[in-house]
Amino acid sequence: MALGIRKVEYCNTSVADRAGEAYKLLSLVAGFGVSLLAFKAAPLGPTCLQFTLFPDDVEKMNAGAKKAGLNLDGPHSALLIEGDDKSGSLADIYRKLSQAGIHGIESSGIADIKGGYRVVLYLAKRWPSTSCAPRSRSRICSWRREARTP
Repeated sequence: MALGIRKVEYCNTSVADRAGEAYKLLSLVAGFGVSLLAFKAAPLGPTCLQFTLFPDDVEKMNAGAKKAGLNLDGPHSALLIEGDDKSGSLADIYRKLSQAGIHGIESSGIADIKGGYRVVLYLAKRWPSTSCAPRSRSRICSWRREARTP
């Protein structure tokens, strides 16, 4: 697999941390006709999960979310990096990105069984002239409506 780096967009939303809520959200997104390039779910306080969704078509997802009453935060920018898994390849990519002035605030990746990998690099926002600005995270679930499963 050749090295591939492409800019992607993502949106965040939150659901109650209960069995079945992730299924409802992912089914709702699938019902919009949107495929996900990647996603992440992480705890957001004791009662919520935050989902980070990387759709193949962010405009289609936003339109579907609006109709369904789903609150989305975004879109935000990230890089989706794919390549062959060999020693030092990821370090080399990060070196090149830093030389180009590209700064990521978070990343996650996975290697596949065919010898490749995928990494999502969340791009930093431009902060006003401060040396260190906190990332704000809402502590309240943004999605209160019960999703209808298709």
